[in-house]
Amino acid sequence: MPSQYDNNFSKGTDLAVIVLYMLMACIGILAIFMVEYNPNSDWATSFISGKTSYSKQFFFLIFCSFVGVFILLMDSKVFTALANILFAGGLLLMLATFLIGKEINGSKSWIPIAGGFNLQPAELCKIFTALALAKFISRPETDFTKFKSHLIAGSMIALPAILSIGQHELGLALVYSAFIFAMYREGLPPVILIILLSFAILVIATLLLEPTLLSIILTAIAVLLLLYLGKRLKRNKQLIIFIIGIWMVCVGTVRFAVPYIFNNVFECYQTTRIYSMVGKEYDCGLNTKATASFVESGKKSRKPDDYNVKQSKIAIGSGGFWGRGFLKGTQTRGKYVPEQNTDFIFTSIGEAFGFVGTFTFLGLYLFFLFRLIRIAERQRSTFSRVYAYSVIGIFFFHIAVNISMTIGLFPVVGIPLPLISYGGSSLLTFTALVFILLRLDADRQMVLR
Repeated sequence: MPSQYDNNFSKGTDLAVIVLYMLMACIGILAIFMVEYNPNSDWATSFISGKTSYSKQFFFLIFCSFVGVFILLMDSKVFTALANILFAGGLLLMLATFLIGKEINGSKSWIPIAGGFNLQPAELCKIFTALALAKFISRPETDFTKFKSHLIAGSMIALPAILSIGQHELGLALVYSAFIFAMYREGLPPVILIILLSFAILVIATLLLEPTLLSIILTAIAVLLLLYLGKRLKRNKQLIIFIIGIWMVCVGTVRFAVPYIFNNVFECYQTTRIYSMVGKEYDCGLNTKATASFVESGKKSRKPDDYNVKQSKIAIGSGGFWGRGFLKGTQTRGKYVPEQNTDFIFTSIGEAFGFVGTFTFLGLYLFFLFRLIRIAERQRSTFSRVYAYSVIGIFFFHIAVNISMTIGLFPVVGIPLPLISYGGSSLLTFTALVFILLRLDADRQMVLR
């Protein structure tokens, strides 16, 4: 029996978000077309044949549009009812990639499906994680001021992230940290954010300075702090233990944790890109995975790990203020930038339309995010609000990291630009994220749990 809250396209649905979604998806197809355009071939025939990336992306968009319509016609209660089941199914799909997965560009995170297409469960699992996290926090028995609740929520986020690392998808693993936006909105203590930020600063300092020198500096800071607090320490022994404990954690991170992660957890090319971001070189001989893989494959030479970024900077810089013009980019047309229709798609926009074009393009993204924040803040349901901020966090993280990658402000970790980069799994994921939010927003007068 239809609910009194049943939605239709003219009532309750935020049409501005749908317009922005379609506009950016069309910009993405245009950007991919600029990358693959060949003046010596009939682009119309290539488009109809469906063999080019821009034609495939167009068909992906048509399929995703039907998915979006289907989601808008669903009962919003379905998402709360199936949240945990979908999350468990997503984790099982990610585990399945270790057995039946297909390796693409060194990442075994794809499952081949009919028609030559491939599904990336780690992408879809972002949707399921957002729904499951919203389900958990919105439960009446969940007190999100308690550390136990923070630990459970953090574990839910960490599970797919760890599996992504196992699939050599560091970028996708990092995306799961975006859920901290939703957790902070629902009462995550600021001290946790301070700790995470401090750890990030400590890692960067470890890259910039020699571990021994940094350890000496940290020790000197701890000693000076103990001397400064002198008399207070006599009355408060716990403060001494706290300062010494923080010093031990910091020195342990510098001397053991960071080197172990870079040399044993990350692949050689991942660590090299992180080091190149701060202008330093990394010795792959220290990396256990790299040593084994190099011995097995016999590879001795390859392009520098910062080659992509250098070519990307050249392409964006050549656009100047106004851009070279549509289909006139020399770097884009010359195929100098690797992975230009996926991770580095922003370069084609920067070269063709310059500073003015990229500024306008980023303005669309900014307006889109502000619109999502407005939707999030008008929700009456905790479930809908948590889900909304999860979507906002995912979009913001993807946009910030992808663009920072292309201009050399962040290591190359393989994160697509939302709705712009080529890829069916990526477009489907962002489509589902947006349209589920629109469906929940249409029923915002309901209190969903």
